[in-house]
Amino acid sequence: MSECRKPRTQREKYGEELRLRRVAAGLTQEGLGELVVCSPTLISHFEAGRRLPKPDDAQRIDRALKTDGFFARWLEDLESKYTDHFAAVAELEQQASFIHQFALSLVPGVLQTDDYARALFCSYRPNYTPEELDEFVVIRTKRRRILDGPSQPVVWTLLDEAVIRRCVGGAQAMAEQLHRIADMAEAGRVRLHVLPYGVGAHALMQSLLTLMTFEDSAPVAYVEGFLTGNLMDDPALVSACQTAYALALSDALSHQESQALVRAAAEEHVHGQH
Repeated sequence: MSECRKPRTQREKYGEELRLRRVAAGLTQEGLGELVVCSPTLISHFEAGRRLPKPDDAQRIDRALKTDGFFARWLEDLESKYTDHFAAVAELEQQASFIHQFALSLVPGVLQTDDYARALFCSYRPNYTPEELDEFVVIRTKRRRILDGPSQPVVWTLLDEAVIRRCVGGAQAMAEQLHRIADMAEAGRVRLHVLPYGVGAHALMQSLLTLMTFEDSAPVAYVEGFLTGNLMDDPALVSACQTAYALALSDALSHQESQALVRAAAEEHVHGQH
C-alpha cells in the first residue's frame, strides 16, 4: 500500500522547487540569503511553503540561481488574496473530497451570502472604502464555488446554536443567510447539524474547526482564532480533532431537526422574536 501523505499546496511546490534549484547551484540557505539580501530563516520559510517571497525577492532569487525569471513568473500565479494563515487552507479546500466544519459563532465562509459577508467585514474594519469592501466580499464568497458541483466535496456543517441566533447584517440578511443554509441542506448538498444551547458544554466549544480529507493524501485539521490560524497535519493532532468533532456531533440535533430549527430561526429574525 502506498504511503498516504499530506497534499502539497502550490506554495509548497514552489518552495520545493526553490530548494532543488538552490542545492543544484551549490548554495546553502545562508549563501542564497546573502545574495537575495534576506535572512537564512526567511529562505527556509520560502522553501517550506510557509511564506512567499515578495516580487523583488523573487527577482533576486532568479538572478542568484540564474533561473531566467522562473520564480518571479511563478510567483504571479501564487499571490493569494487571502491572509497568510489562510492561504494554504483555501488551496486545500479545492482539493478536499470531504470537509467537516464546525462553526462556533459565525457562518462558515463557504456558506456565507454576500450580505452576511459584507456585514462581517464592516464590523471589524472601521475604516474602509466601498471598493475595498466589495473586493473583500468577492474574495470571501468566491469560495462558494466548491459547492457548485453536484457531489464533491462532501460537506458536513456543524453549527453551534449561537451561529443562527446572532443577527448579522440585519433581520432580512440574516433570514436569507439561514434559508440558504437550510436550502442547501434540504437539497442534499450540505449535511447540516446544530448543537443546541440545551447541550451545555460540548467538545468543540473552544474553537472553530475544519477537517479535510483527500482521495490520496493524509487528512488535515484547521483551527482559527482572531487574526491567526493553525493548519495541522500531525496524525495525533488530527486524530484528536476528529475525535472532538465526533463527540460534538453526537450531541447535535439530527439533519432534519437542524433544518427545521434553522428555518424557524430565520422566521424569528424577520418577525423580531429574538
